[in-house]
Amino acid sequence: MFDITKIRADFPILNETVNEQPLVYLDSAATSQKPQAVINALSRFYSHENANVHRGRHTLSENATRNYEQTRTLLADYFSVKSNEIVWTKGATESINLIANGLASRLNPGDKIALSAIEHHANIVPWQQLAQRTGAEVIILPIENDLTINSVHCSEFIKQQEPKIVAITHASNTLGNITDLAPIINACKAINAISIVDGAQAAMHLRPNLQEISCDFYVFSAHKMLGPTGLGGLYGRFELLNSLDVYQTGGEMIETVNLTHSTFRDAPGKFEAGTPNIAGVIAFSEAINYLISLDFQQMRQHEHTVFDYAIKQLSAIDGINIYSNQTDNIGNISFNYRDEHPFDLATLLDGFGVAVRSGHHCTQPIMSHLGIPGTVRASFALYNTKADVDAFISAVKSSIELLD
Repeated sequence: MFDITKIRADFPILNETVNEQPLVYLDSAATSQKPQAVINALSRFYSHENANVHRGRHTLSENATRNYEQTRTLLADYFSVKSNEIVWTKGATESINLIANGLASRLNPGDKIALSAIEHHANIVPWQQLAQRTGAEVIILPIENDLTINSVHCSEFIKQQEPKIVAITHASNTLGNITDLAPIINACKAINAISIVDGAQAAMHLRPNLQEISCDFYVFSAHKMLGPTGLGGLYGRFELLNSLDVYQTGGEMIETVNLTHSTFRDAPGKFEAGTPNIAGVIAFSEAINYLISLDFQQMRQHEHTVFDYAIKQLSAIDGINIYSNQTDNIGNISFNYRDEHPFDLATLLDGFGVAVRSGHHCTQPIMSHLGIPGTVRASFALYNTKADVDAFISAVKSSIELLD
């Protein structure tokens, strides 16, 4: 049973007040809140377990190494892949940069890299930089006028244009729209294109089975999966992952070093130079276990119920413009009120204790398409309730009265 009262009790920050109002946290697309188990794990590591990994034969180091690698295995199980296909990074942004750097030697002038127009900047700028370095060309996958991705149209475009690389979001951070990946991945396979999926938003909400999705790479951030900040990673199909050029060099990613030459370990070790975020990785295991403990279908049904309720309530307010897909959505609603600047509305909402994001959300091409400077975004997660929506809607109405 999905016991929302019990779940909310696991997240201590939800009991906080902001501006003398009960906190209504609707910014989980920016970062999710953390259950007490994750907070405790961080404290426990630094208080009782702190040691480096893969470097010592003493008990603390061996225990830390074991727990660190067990988290890799746990996450691999979550994604239905092998543990040697998971690389730890600082987050989805670094993961994409790692992949782009590793693929540079495979590109020639005139080769194409395909992206969609609704990508986060982290899935645009690294590919632009790669194109500038190699002489490749960035091409844009077709999208519908409502900013949804028609996977059939995209797959046809991919087969016609024959890009070497296709990078696409699993779910939009700004809009919440979910991408039907299967036709796109199949089109990539048909032309031997390398597929990279940005799963930063989807990894928690959709619990993706990466064996079924069958992409070449999938990136994620721990802090958007109930875990600590400064941590994320990537999945890579092992043969392709292991063949990538190294991204950073230094300690622990090497096999041998002499004064003229060095050799590197196999993946994932070859991509994990230096001392990693050990405490973050070990605490992340508590976040993964927390997600695994929940019935996935019940969690998604709860999230959908809250999202649908919010959409209906918000749509009923005169002057509200909603830009998000209102059906296939992970739980992110981008909207504006008439021509009011989103910063103004978000600031007023904060006065009522409602935390939302405002601005371009690192998706300036979306805002250019819509002809607006930005949006207000309310993003929901498993710990949100209809009561949160009621407080949010009340705050929106009160804010509108002040704006009018």
